[in-house]
Amino acid sequence: MNLWLLLALIVLADCRCQKQGTQCCPDLCSCSLSGAEVVCSQSSLTHFPVEDLSRDTTQLSIQSTNLSIITTSHLSAVPLLNKLHLYHNKLQSLPSDLLRGVPRLNTLDLTGNQLVHLPPNVFSHTPLFSLVLKNNLIEKADAEWLPDNSSLTWLDLSGNRLTDVPSALLHKLPHLVNLDLSDNNLKELQADALDRLHHLESLNLAGNNLSTLRPTTFTNTPQLTQLFLQENRLQELPATLLQGLQHLKMLLLNQNQLRQLPSGLLGERDSPILVILTGNPWVCDEKMEYLWKWLSIHPQNVFFLEEVICAGPEALKRRQVASLTENELGLVK
Repeated sequence: MNLWLLLALIVLADCRCQKQGTQCCPDLCSCSLSGAEVVCSQSSLTHFPVEDLSRDTTQLSIQSTNLSIITTSHLSAVPLLNKLHLYHNKLQSLPSDLLRGVPRLNTLDLTGNQLVHLPPNVFSHTPLFSLVLKNNLIEKADAEWLPDNSSLTWLDLSGNRLTDVPSALLHKLPHLVNLDLSDNNLKELQADALDRLHHLESLNLAGNNLSTLRPTTFTNTPQLTQLFLQENRLQELPATLLQGLQHLKMLLLNQNQLRQLPSGLLGERDSPILVILTGNPWVCDEKMEYLWKWLSIHPQNVFFLEEVICAGPEALKRRQVASLTENELGLVK
């Protein structure tokens, strides 16, 4: 009797999967009615769920599991895949031909794994638009990861251990719109690193060890609208650093080592940029005239204006910069 009951259950399950053309869903996963979207988020999952995975799957998310290995043959089981999210798993390496069987893939998110080294050509077999490698253990970025004239518009390498990003890698990304290099160990940018990123709109360099920037750093990124430079070690900025960035809307400079801003840095725009300037050791003397006047004219464009305070001289310590007078700054002769 038990055997007959088991057979009956198997038949019923198979009928349920095949009814109206629907597909079975892998264990420890949930699937849309069509089977095109699959989400696997159980920590007990340790292997890629090839069994019962529909060949019509277009979106696959495996998140917060114990998955440690993924192969080319795994992904070849879902040849129509266009979005693959593999975040917060246990992946330590990827095969160089991983994406060969998914020629339609345009989005790959590998956030929060344990990737250290990636092989050449690992992202060269499909026209990716978005690549996220956030919060891994990557120490070196390699130009050989990607093909020439890559289709990427979004690249996120934040939260890794990079000390340098080679110009050769960025030169392969002429269509890039968003670049996130925050929370690494970058000490400088190569002189020509951004020269071919003519369509770049958002650049995040926060949380690194940058102490200076060249005057021409952003000369070839005229479409920049957001620039994040906070939490670095910047001590001074070139007066012409932002020259030509007519579309810049937001600039974050908080938590650096800036003592003054050079005259003209923030430019004259029809719509002044929004800035954050807190957490810098501003020295409130005659060299503060430019920033003091800019704050007075554009107070509505400064987040946390009351926290932009003097670190010196002693007589003005902890005073709000915007509250100072010409006399206090030594501007009256």
